Amino acid sequence: MDGGAPTGRLDGRTAVKLWLRLYRPVSLIERELRSRFQREFGVSLSRFDALSALDRAEDGLLMGELSDRLLVTNGNVTGLISRMVEDGLVTRTALENDRRSFRVELTRAGRETFTRMADAHADWLAELLADLPEPTASTLAGESETLLHSLQHKTTS
Repeated sequence: MDGGAPTGRLDGRTAVKLWLRLYRPVSLIERELRSRFQREFGVSLSRFDALSALDRAEDGLLMGELSDRLLVTNGNVTGLISRMVEDGLVTRTALENDRRSFRVELTRAGRETFTRMADAHADWLAELLADLPEPTASTLAGESETLLHSLQHKTTS
């Protein structure tokens, strides 16, 4: 700050400190999850994320919708979905009114695979966060929601 009246806004230095304090734990958790998904299921975290997004979408998703939910490019999703089609986890169907657009849906095998992975994922997170007291976890969850809402109108994605 410049020594003037408080604005209620973070200065750059404090914002960087906060960012690092948020990023480091998330990065450590993500790295561990990537390792465990590869070791236990032979898949990437990206594949799990795609299965998860499709599991929450009862009628499947358009490829563009899936890209948006995963925060990745259409090209990344196309390759990922092509491999998942080959593995029998999803179907990809062209829309009748626009043959360039595709809807992706989980197959029964995809849903069963996702359920096994989701159970393991929940157990891993419970293990990784076991030392965090419940009141602290609840506070962090609430404050994270506040942060998310404040960022949504400021970001380009």
